Parts: sequence; structure tokens; C-alpha cells
Amino acid sequence: MKANKLLHFLTIVFYLGISNCFAQQSPTSSGGDLTGTTGSVSYSVGQIDYNTNSGSNGYTIEGVQQPYEISEVLATENFSELITNVSIYPNPSTDILTLKMTNSENLSLNFKLVDINGKVIKSDKIASDITEIAVSDLPSAVYFLQISDQNKEVKTYKIIKH
Repeated sequence: MKANKLLHFLTIVFYLGISNCFAQQSPTSSGGDLTGTTGSVSYSVGQIDYNTNSGSNGYTIEGVQQPYEISEVLATENFSELITNVSIYPNPSTDILTLKMTNSENLSLNFKLVDINGKVIKSDKIASDITEIAVSDLPSAVYFLQISDQNKEVKTYKIIKH
């Protein structure tokens, strides 16, 4: 009987102790406040959670770091000489992914957006120096943007869709 009461007491103490824990809180490694003539911003590095707020004038994404990342996965040796100034932005992307490059050799270039399993999600011809790829209808995941010249894959980039 005493062991049963002790077990109940310890269970209650455990649940009361755990109710004051915050499992999803994360320490930040850096941060600060910026103030200017048009407003102020607080920022931190190391957050693991985010919140999107929308309004009539636009939207903000709070709490998530937005790195500008171009991650080249594969490339042929001579590709960088033929195509220069490659920019893919924003990465991570939520709506429109912009591919900007200088095709000085007028190569017949195509792109393929491929998921992590190798399934081709979107593909099209790269007709100008700036190509916009709609990704708003895709689920959040990691994708690969493959650039090819006459069906020969020449460069692949990692794309993050939020």
C-alpha cells in the first residue's frame, strides 16, 4: 500500500516538473536589435521554429533564417567557361525561383526540377538570361535543379522549397 502511494506521489511530482519544461525552446548563438528611421528589427541566429504573418501589404516570415545559398552539386569541367554569372534566388524559395545566367555561347539549355527520388517535377527550355520557375504549388522539400545542354547534364544545384 505504501509503495502504491509512493508511486502515485512520484508520478504527480514528475508531471508537475515536466509541465514547466519547454522542449522546443532553443538557445540562440547570436542576435541583436537594429533601429533606423523607418522602424526597427530584432534578429537572432539559431532559431528552429518560424511563423508566417500575412497582411494586405505583403507577408513576413518570423524566426527562420533565410540564407542565400547556391549549392552546386555536380558540374562538367568546361561548363563554367561557357556560362557565367549563375545566380539562383531566392534559395530557400516559397513562390518563384529565379535562374539568372549569361549564356555567351548561345547553347541550347534546358532545366529540370527533380525531387529527391529522381522524379522530374518541372522541365522547360531556358530561353533567356532570366528564367522564372514557379514553385508555389510544390510541397516543402529539397529539390535539384539540373541544367543540361542538348540532353547532356552539365550542372546541378540543390534547391530548398519552404
